[in-house]
Amino acid sequence: MLTKFETKSARVQGLSFHPKRPWILTSLHNGVIQLWDYRMCTLIDKFDEHDGPVRGIDFHKQQPLFVSGGDDYKIKVWNYKLRRCLFTLLGHLDYIRTTFFHHEYPWILSASDDQTIRVWNWQSRTCVCVLTGHNHYVMCAQFHPSEDLVVSASLDQTVRVWDISGLRKKNLSPGAVESDVRGITGVDLFGTTDAVVKHVLEGHDRGVNWAAFHPTMPLIVSGADDRQVKIWRMNESKAWEVDTCRGHYNNVSCAVFHPRQELILSNSEDKSIRVWDMSKRTGVQTFRRDHDRFWVLAAHPNLNLFAAGHDGGMIVFKLERERPAYAVHGNMLYYVKDRFLRQLDFNSSKDVAVMQLRSGSKFPVFNMSYNPAENAVLLCTRASNLENSTYDLYTIPKDADSQNPDAPEGKRSSGLTAVWVARNRFAVLDRMHSILIKNLKNEITKKVQVPNCDEIFYAGTGNLLLRDADSITLFDVQQKRTLASVKISKVKYVIWSADMSHVALLAKHAIMICNRKLESLCNIHENIRVKSGAWDESGVFIYTTSNHIKYAVTTGDHGIIRTLDLPIYVTRVKGNNVYCLDRECRPRVLTIDPTEFKFKLALINRKYDEVLHMVRNAKLVGQSIIAYLQKKGYPEVALHFVKDEKTRFSLALECGNIEIALEAAKALDDKNCWEKLGEVALLQGNHQIVEMCYQRTKNFDRLSFLYLITGNLEKLRKMMKIAEIRKDMSGHYQNALYLGDVAERVRILKNCGQKSLAYLTAATHGLDEEAESLKETFDPEKETVPDIDPNAKLLQPPAPVMPLDTNWPLLTVSKGFFEGTIASKGKGGALAADIDIDTVGTEGWGEDAELQLDEDGFVDAGEGFGEEGLGKGQEEGGGWEVEEDLDLPPELDVPAGPAGGAEDGFFVPPTKGTSPAQVMPN
Repeated sequence: MLTKFETKSARVQGLSFHPKRPWILTSLHNGVIQLWDYRMCTLIDKFDEHDGPVRGIDFHKQQPLFVSGGDDYKIKVWNYKLRRCLFTLLGHLDYIRTTFFHHEYPWILSASDDQTIRVWNWQSRTCVCVLTGHNHYVMCAQFHPSEDLVVSASLDQTVRVWDISGLRKKNLSPGAVESDVRGITGVDLFGTTDAVVKHVLEGHDRGVNWAAFHPTMPLIVSGADDRQVKIWRMNESKAWEVDTCRGHYNNVSCAVFHPRQELILSNSEDKSIRVWDMSKRTGVQTFRRDHDRFWVLAAHPNLNLFAAGHDGGMIVFKLERERPAYAVHGNMLYYVKDRFLRQLDFNSSKDVAVMQLRSGSKFPVFNMSYNPAENAVLLCTRASNLENSTYDLYTIPKDADSQNPDAPEGKRSSGLTAVWVARNRFAVLDRMHSILIKNLKNEITKKVQVPNCDEIFYAGTGNLLLRDADSITLFDVQQKRTLASVKISKVKYVIWSADMSHVALLAKHAIMICNRKLESLCNIHENIRVKSGAWDESGVFIYTTSNHIKYAVTTGDHGIIRTLDLPIYVTRVKGNNVYCLDRECRPRVLTIDPTEFKFKLALINRKYDEVLHMVRNAKLVGQSIIAYLQKKGYPEVALHFVKDEKTRFSLALECGNIEIALEAAKALDDKNCWEKLGEVALLQGNHQIVEMCYQRTKNFDRLSFLYLITGNLEKLRKMMKIAEIRKDMSGHYQNALYLGDVAERVRILKNCGQKSLAYLTAATHGLDEEAESLKETFDPEKETVPDIDPNAKLLQPPAPVMPLDTNWPLLTVSKGFFEGTIASKGKGGALAADIDIDTVGTEGWGEDAELQLDEDGFVDAGEGFGEEGLGKGQEEGGGWEVEEDLDLPPELDVPAGPAGGAEDGFFVPPTKGTSPAQVMPN
């Protein structure tokens, strides 16, 4: 038994699988109904409206509905999409034991301790029929999956089969006369012939807890307090007991037929689940719990899944693993299906049976190892007790007749796993956990003692991978020595790339990709089970989980390619096709969109022309790709296909592309953006954009300082005038200081009442007339005239030697691939694919110093920021929104920042070279 999912909760009284989604409903003894996703192992929802235990629960086959019945005598119909109870059906007078939907009609069937079974119409919300006849609690009642029959089990020790064809006819034509219903004897309590008893099955000597129909055959199974499971057969006229399965040693709570195999499952208060062979009536398997009695069983309608509810929760389980045994070599897939070894040619899709396997094992083939040199296979079979595991060695017949394949003699021996290690040698892990090397005659040629090892995997000629509790070891069988080891616990599958350069180690929830020396390249953790994988020809590992096909690049990047409804097992990946086997061992081909991982791979391998081609032609746009490019340091690539201005702005800043940042900032016109742009432009020495940013954010102090350090005195004078108009005394004074304008400073100090300072400033700087007139205003009695320092020195800011009109020169570097293409895209030019990304301009600073460069290091060809450029700006720019109430004099019309744009390229930080460590000989 393979437990797929387990929950811990109050006692589970009812279970129902959703027919399509991986969901299961559990109804609990404490009144709660839980909705679980058993594939993701998560609780989706809880419904808590019943008082007391909820025993009956059932999903509708098509509608988003489920029905529940509880000890509060209520039947509730719920909509799980609306997450609420739609209505309640009242009528039963005691606990309700089971509730089921009809597969076709809008009916609900309920069984109750009031000794009746009721049929309700959930559309009209009325009771349409009451089935009376049992004379004790009715423990269970179910519709037949295809016929107009109902089976019920009761503590009166009988199982009854009811004919409800009258009800169906009445449902089809409600006005039909009763006389139409012929051939039915007996009249119901209420004088109608809607439902009559067809068979009464007597044979149990205690109360019967459960009865169920077989999905296709005229059989019934029942479980009772006499600890027996009985099988009954019926025909039109009678029903009889076929056989009894004995083995439980307490009350049998539930028994169901396996939907697809000749098996019966039953569980009991003796804390066990038993599986019985229907034809032999013998127990096949028994699963026990330590402390929990089992109460209910459910079988999935289409999958090989079962669920069992017990005192402490429930389990979802399979009886055997459904993974097909397969091996891939070149273009051939070998796989086992229905006791045949089949061969599928990937290229021609020809699928033939090449040989018949000898029977004898009740367990499916666990795994397979193929030897192309000898055309031989090793098939391993795992028993429930590992020590009884065996393997078979077959040589595949050369010319097989696909209609009637041979059944060659295989050589069978005991052993946990058998794997080829050379052309004519294979290794067997025996039950003592030592490794035997055998030849093609299945004779032992040598024994190898290995450290504690519980599984072996193929690792190329002469080597094996050995698994122990928490690591994988690469072992050389010939030299009997360990070559490498890596820590990873409980590896289940090992998949080598075609050239054996990489290996993927798959555990239940983790994948580790290593190189040939078993050095770990990346680790990936998955929340749901990892199922299979294969290497793509480009070196990407494609793997499947229970519900996705995913990819992993050796650098550790991974993501989802597509969603799956049911698990599949990947055998081969080629281009856009994934070849796989499903759980019915049917070969299938799924198409995938490899753009995302091909894009990441091209980036990692620096194939920038491919990247650009994808950016332009593929629908890659998405926040995840943008975030990925940003994280990996390729913001300039992301710039290509981002439309959102805010994102464009931050990406442009990140890759230092001031041009695009400026466009985006203009579009956004947000104070924060201008501030950020100003900082980045200042770092690059692009003072004209800095000026524009300060103007937009009205950052007057910084603007004045910028004009001072760039020697632009004319604009500094304008700043002083603006400060005066804005009545900003401090700024006004500061600008006068910067300009060395003494008279202006005296005037400012005088106007703001600082007479003493005004007098000192005038006197010290030799403005005698001004000083005298100020001295006269002092009142000699109240105010003292300050003393003038005879050694005062004149503080005059030096005149700028050369006003900086152009931007700071930057190092000329060859245009980066992506920036080049952005520029050429602007001009409608061709893709600049021939640019060598790694060439760095080596002319030095010589000629560049005089060149007028934009912020990214290329000559600003068109609208240069020279004298003419700024002049133009002043004539055209329409002011820069100083507060509306300021009436600036006409001569103060300040330009709206420089309006220039680089024509031809960008400054690119030099590309990262090889690190010295890589160059040095080891």
